[in-house]
Amino acid sequence: MDTLDTPFSTLIRVASHEQHTEAETSTFMSDLLGGRLTVEAYARYTEQLWFVYRALEGSAGALRGDPVAGPFIRPELFRTAELQRDLAHLRGPDWRDGLHPLPATAAYAARVEECARTWPAGYVAHHYTRYLGDLSGGQIIRDKAERTWGFARKGDGVRFYVFEQITNPSAFKRGYRELLDAVNADDLERQRIIEECRRAFDFNGAVFRELGREFPLSAA
Repeated sequence: MDTLDTPFSTLIRVASHEQHTEAETSTFMSDLLGGRLTVEAYARYTEQLWFVYRALEGSAGALRGDPVAGPFIRPELFRTAELQRDLAHLRGPDWRDGLHPLPATAAYAARVEECARTWPAGYVAHHYTRYLGDLSGGQIIRDKAERTWGFARKGDGVRFYVFEQITNPSAFKRGYRELLDAVNADDLERQRIIEECRRAFDFNGAVFRELGREFPLSAA
C-alpha cells in the first residue's frame, strides 16, 4: 500500500487487521456469539470490560487539553456508567464484591493507564481499538445477548453497547476517522500508534484466551 497518500485511519485499520481478526474469532468469542456459553460467561466478560474502561475513562479528564489525545475525549462515548448498570443487572447490587480482573485484563488496563500518563498518542491507539469496535462489531454482541439470554432490547444487561447520545453511528465513525487522519503526530509517531494498536488487539486476544480457559465449551 502506498502510505504517502493513504489516510492514517486506513493505515491503522489495515495494519491491525490480522490481530483484529484473531481477537474477533477467538474460541471464547465464537462460543459466546454462537450461543454455546452461559450467561455467567457473558457476565464475566462484562466484568473484564469494566476494568479496561475504568482505565480508559479514569484517565480522560487529564488528557482533555492534550494536543494529540484531547480531540478524542468525547463524553458521549464513555461506557463505565453503562457497564456498572449492566453488572448490577447481571450480578445484583453487590456486584463489586469479589470482582477481580483476569491477569490479562490487569495487564491490559495497566498499559492503558501507562499510555495515558506517559504517551498520549499511545492512549489514542487504545481509544480507537475499543470505541470504534463498540460502535461496530459490539452491536453484534448486543443483538446476540438479547436473543440468547432474554435481555430487553437495548435494556439492562446490554447497556454497554447502547450509545444513546450518538444518534448517527455511521456519521460519528466518519468523524472519528477524520480525527485520526488529522492526528497531531509525525510519520514516525504515527507508526508507533499503529504498533500500539496492534498491541491493544493482542491484549484483547489474551483476555479472550483466559476467558476461554475459564469457560471451556464442555462446561457450558
